[in-house]
Amino acid sequence: MATSLFSLSLLLILCTLATASPPALILTVVNNCPFTIWPAIQPNAGHPALERGGFALSTLTHRSFPAPSGHWSGRFWARTGCSYSHGRFSCATGDCGGRLECDGHGGAAPATLAQFSLHHGHADFSSYGVSLVDGFNLPMTVTPHEGKGQCPVVGCRADLLATCPHALQVRGPPHGAIVGCKSGCAAFGTDELCCRNHYNSPQTCKASSYSEFFKHACPATFTYAHDSPSLMHECSAPRELKVIFCH
Repeated sequence: MATSLFSLSLLLILCTLATASPPALILTVVNNCPFTIWPAIQPNAGHPALERGGFALSTLTHRSFPAPSGHWSGRFWARTGCSYSHGRFSCATGDCGGRLECDGHGGAAPATLAQFSLHHGHADFSSYGVSLVDGFNLPMTVTPHEGKGQCPVVGCRADLLATCPHALQVRGPPHGAIVGCKSGCAAFGTDELCCRNHYNSPQTCKASSYSEFFKHACPATFTYAHDSPSLMHECSAPRELKVIFCH
């Protein structure tokens, strides 16, 4: 009788293990900057806003939350220099229309961006990359944990505010400090730099001296609209993806 009960228990355990779903993917945002930042998240069309799209994150703290269990894509960035004034919330960089919780709205350039496409393909891929196409405001990396396949740490660890060319500098209150580094497109608005109209193809959209400034400092990032697709990495079934600011 005891042997039968043991066999039944073992069978139940094996069945449970066989049918158990894999552990949920965790998304973690880490603030290693020596000041408060306001991370923001914008989903692509048709996907839900995560964490209502934005929150405050004090220095040397982090916030973790589960990713959607199905396919999700979107972008993360950080806002800096945020404050309430006359009943209105605003940020020096990355502002999403005066909202603390961006709730689906995009951010103002310049801002360093992390781009994600989660839970896709036959091997539960999560793709990720870091983009300076919209300029730079903070160092940022994406670090995967426990994935299989192509799972490198990518991003931009350099503080490009210190070396940003004069024509790309964005200065903020109260003392005119450099708070962002614009893209060539944002600074000059030409079709060639913005990869618009005739220049909107991989054959005609080329690197510029401005995108090369970003690429030289941070080679593992996208720096113009038709930059190499190989900069987007496919990691199979990671346990966690960390977005780290000021690594």
